[in-house]
Amino acid sequence: MAAGESFDVYRLPEEHEAIREAVREVCTAKVAPHAAEADETGEFPKASYDALRAADFHAPHIPEEYGGAGADALATAIVIEEVARACASSSLIPAVNKLGTMPLLLSGSEELKRRYLTPVAAGDAMFSYCLSEPEAGSDAASMTTRAVRDGDHWVLNGVKRWITNAGVSEFYTVFAVTDPAARSRGISAFVVEKSDPGVSFGAPEKKLGIKGSPTREVYLDNVRIPADRIIGAEGTGFATAMKTLDHTRITIAAQAVGIAQGALDYAKGYVAERRQFGKAVAEFQGIQFMLADMGMKLEAARQLTYAAAGKSERGDADLTYFGAAAKCFASDAAMEITTDAVQLLGGYGYTRDYPVERMMRDAKITQIYEGTNQVQRIVMARQLLKG
Repeated sequence: MAAGESFDVYRLPEEHEAIREAVREVCTAKVAPHAAEADETGEFPKASYDALRAADFHAPHIPEEYGGAGADALATAIVIEEVARACASSSLIPAVNKLGTMPLLLSGSEELKRRYLTPVAAGDAMFSYCLSEPEAGSDAASMTTRAVRDGDHWVLNGVKRWITNAGVSEFYTVFAVTDPAARSRGISAFVVEKSDPGVSFGAPEKKLGIKGSPTREVYLDNVRIPADRIIGAEGTGFATAMKTLDHTRITIAAQAVGIAQGALDYAKGYVAERRQFGKAVAEFQGIQFMLADMGMKLEAARQLTYAAAGKSERGDADLTYFGAAAKCFASDAAMEITTDAVQLLGGYGYTRDYPVERMMRDAKITQIYEGTNQVQRIVMARQLLKG
């Protein structure tokens, strides 16, 4: 059963539960052991990538016709959730592969899809998404990166900032202004390759969390690419970018749910073992109330995320609202749950010897990227006020 078909949101279809079990098995054995090291060193967890690639969980959303697993939106969310439960940095492998390739799936030519989705599906390349700039974050329409037509080519110049997995990915969806007078309707999307002359990268950002996923600037200095690397028609790039985010904000919600689940799991185990005043900490009512609230928020976030994933698969008219709502609610919940997990461990929670402080740091970014939660509330309000 595909996520686009009718299903009970309170009980997953058997094939989706089977996917969860398979991902969890891989992550427990081959991803979780590298999570602390990736955080400590700030290096891309290649061993985790290799494990996910071997199991076909590195880009599960790519359709079978391009060599992919053909996972629906719900299955993809479950994959990201389970990877994030073990290692938030590693969960950005399937999440950003979807973010980078979604513009092609939505608007790209068949030739472009076949050329670029096939190597990603095979695990031979990753795909990043280049929208933000130093002076164009939430206000993405104010970007200044330019693409000028020159015969059978486009020439790109500009700087992109906050690009996840930059330098590791082989391919980049780059948004650039092709008609400055048209503002958002003058923005187009292109595929840029890491090997294109004129492409270079800044130093890795020194971040609070998700340290194992490199974040760098991407510099475009007279990057000359064939004209057929435009994604969709000229001037449709901004619309494609926004449609992409409607779908991929759900992957950030799934990441947040996974991080929160990992923190709750660890905290439950700790309070059951830790003894104070002659009994297990878990026996104290105040602790039980904290756990109850954490579990309640987590399950509400998960159900909203799964419902949004179903809407993504179907392409429902209210996807924009549900994508924003899921991302906003789940990331806020993850921040609260991971903070409470640190509290439940007391002084130990504040040390790197235990994973919950990493999870708390990792959770923070889910409230910020792919649109801050303030922007998500603006998106939701506008959808509500449409009537």
